[in-house]
Amino acid sequence: MVRVAVVGVGGIAAEHLKNLHDNEQAKLVAVCDIVQANADRVAEQYGVVPYTEFDLMLEMETIDALFLCVPPFAHGEMEEKAAARGIHLFVEKPVGLDMETVEKKAKVIRESGIIVGTGYCLRYLDTVVKAKEYLQGKTIAMARAHRFGSLVTVPWWSDMAKSGGQLVEQTTHNVDLLRYLAGDITQVSADMALRVMDDVPGINIPDVYSVNFRFASGAVGHIDTSFVDQPDGRSSLEIIGRGFRVSIDGTTLTIMEKEKTITHKSRVNFYKEQDDAFIQAIVTGETSGILAPYEEGMRTLEVTLAAHLSAESGSSVKI
Repeated sequence: MVRVAVVGVGGIAAEHLKNLHDNEQAKLVAVCDIVQANADRVAEQYGVVPYTEFDLMLEMETIDALFLCVPPFAHGEMEEKAAARGIHLFVEKPVGLDMETVEKKAKVIRESGIIVGTGYCLRYLDTVVKAKEYLQGKTIAMARAHRFGSLVTVPWWSDMAKSGGQLVEQTTHNVDLLRYLAGDITQVSADMALRVMDDVPGINIPDVYSVNFRFASGAVGHIDTSFVDQPDGRSSLEIIGRGFRVSIDGTTLTIMEKEKTITHKSRVNFYKEQDDAFIQAIVTGETSGILAPYEEGMRTLEVTLAAHLSAESGSSVKI
């Protein structure tokens, strides 16, 4: 039985808490949140101990695994402290806001030998599994994606110093999926601006982004993202090569060739698949089921940060 604690009990934590509660190999023992009322509410719901101080929770509880569901600016030294105690980590995306800090954390994690997964849940879609299998051995010419929606209303999200902006904090999922299916990205060129959402109090992040990629394979690609209050949230990805096109619209996969078109609709809860794989890795010591280890989360962060650097400098950035 894996004894689990969750830090940060906001929106995404609710998914993890439910999945962990339903997993017969996991036992929730504690939650921690800086807002006492939130910690108390969730603790009562799941019958666990509430904390508002991370260090006190580590001292008082026996914990095998820790889910870090805090905003990107709030990580502090939680990864290092958990690693020093041999506590396995699940770190929600993005894993940080600057590469120097994240690389130091990665070094500590490697040296500790703990198991670490990151919250790139789209990798666990059954339709993404099928897409990845189909693309094996094929030459990709172009990979492109988009994500459009509305402003996330938590106060920290529109502050660059706290969220890193939409590309770093939210559309990181789509960038990661491009990397997962089309391979590593080696060059980034980006434009971004705050065009129409400047009436949001305290906002200092771009509301429109347009980013070009070059992949290690030689393929080229692109992603657009925005939160300019679109009436419908849309997210899709398309990978093309000679004689084929692979599209993922939402969670539905379409594979098109000259003579046939096949569509697959997802049948899984990808959040549950992700969380179950992490717990199973701890139980067995076999980590191949963790599709987004810390190093992968770090590489995706590097791409999104490079996009911001490119937009600021007006030049392409090599990775």
